[in-house]
Amino acid sequence: MFTSRAEYRILLRQDNADQRLTPLSYAIGLASDERMRRVEAKQHFAAELKSAVEHAPVLPSVANEWLACRQSAPLSQRVTLASLLLRPELGLEELLELSPETAAAVQAVPDTLRDEVKHEVETVVKYQRYIEKEQEVANRILKFEDIALPADFDYFSLTALSYECREKLNRYRPSTIGQASRISGVSPADVSVLLLTFAR
Repeated sequence: MFTSRAEYRILLRQDNADQRLTPLSYAIGLASDERMRRVEAKQHFAAELKSAVEHAPVLPSVANEWLACRQSAPLSQRVTLASLLLRPELGLEELLELSPETAAAVQAVPDTLRDEVKHEVETVVKYQRYIEKEQEVANRILKFEDIALPADFDYFSLTALSYECREKLNRYRPSTIGQASRISGVSPADVSVLLLTFAR
């Protein structure tokens, strides 16, 4: 519920909660067939629109005057719509003016899903590098889940850890890095320090 306390807040977002959790609830009989079909449709249209955004060409001759009106730097060469979407001052909705093909892809999304799909695609494109980096960290930590931590280690001696982390580790004495990573107050950065210290 409170993403500021989540281990991987970029991966565990409100806008992708339905895609993360509906298949799990469907598998145990909580989510209906209709709910599952809606999530699958959203994933399909989001993938289609993301592909359209990533491949839509934008020419300087078409975009520079438009960009100047929005106090955004001009182009010196052809780029994709996705590269323009990385600019913090630009959003997907307004960028559709530069790409009729992408606008058509948006119109192909059913009305009941359109706003959600546009929001998801904009979020994933703008933050893709951060999402990929956090996924790599999550995968690395999962790989080292069972690395043992010494029972009598003085965590206050590891000054690279946050003070809150050192305090919690000294109090709870987790036996593995996996257990440590699930303690409130132990951040992914703290887990990385533990990996560097004990994963030898």
